[in-house]
Amino acid sequence: MLIAIDHGNKQIKTIHCPPFVSGLAESTTKPFGTNILKYQNRFYTLSNQRIPYMRDKTEDERFFILTLFGIAGEILDRNCYEEEAMRIQLAVGLPPAHYGAQHKAFAEYFSGRGVVNFQYHGNTYAIYIDDVKCYPQAYAAAVTCLKDLIVYPRVLIVDIGGFTADYLLMRNGAADLSVCDSLENGVILLYNRISAKVNAEFNMLLQEQDIDAILKGQGTSYPPNVASLVEQMAQDFVNDMINRLREQMLDLSAGVVVFVGGGAILLQKQIENSGKIGKAMFVEDIQANARGYELLYQSESKSR
Repeated sequence: MLIAIDHGNKQIKTIHCPPFVSGLAESTTKPFGTNILKYQNRFYTLSNQRIPYMRDKTEDERFFILTLFGIAGEILDRNCYEEEAMRIQLAVGLPPAHYGAQHKAFAEYFSGRGVVNFQYHGNTYAIYIDDVKCYPQAYAAAVTCLKDLIVYPRVLIVDIGGFTADYLLMRNGAADLSVCDSLENGVILLYNRISAKVNAEFNMLLQEQDIDAILKGQGTSYPPNVASLVEQMAQDFVNDMINRLREQMLDLSAGVVVFVGGGAILLQKQIENSGKIGKAMFVEDIQANARGYELLYQSESKSR
């Protein structure tokens, strides 16, 4: 069974299940609730408090536990649960800047574990991860809309995630991997700036969910001066990101720029208002990278 998972610093995305925050709560005793995962005699529940940014997600077991939540969710959603050991193929990814140095270790992080036993939602699972392939983010997202991009001679893909903004240049539908990198310019940085500024100026503690609500136009319950500051800081953040891309010799006023990722969806108004984009397109599917991982794995398997 092939399962594609996008391990974001902010959210975990699979293809069929709703995204969930990359956060865990761990306990030695069973907590209250139903969405509980038991693994190696410890209990885990998902938390809205995300894990602090990890450049190397293999440092501990937390992203493996989050992967088990994703696998179990996909099995349940596809109605494929079996009591016997299930063979799983994983398609995963990393930011372009980290891909070369980390893709082998990231694939090995999920491999060689033998049969993994855990319990979730009242079911007992036994899975064997027999193959793992890792692909670059942004490139994977571009694959999902390739048919719409091959008509343009030059397309820049910008994937705004939790901690990184990844970019990839495509020429005539083919990836130019010499122009493919990551900036540490994801929305987590914006959240931190806004939270500190609002706390300093208004003595108010804004959570990430509050900032999301304001930027999504749901900020009527917040003081107008606070909402205005959040909007302005988001606009400044987008302008700074575009300027940083310009420093990489990437002119966003020329050709087509395709924005993907949860950060791009959140900041779409600010991107459009920047006045610095020639032709902007938005992939509003937050699961685009996961879908791309699946497509790339399937294409690679056919060519073997």
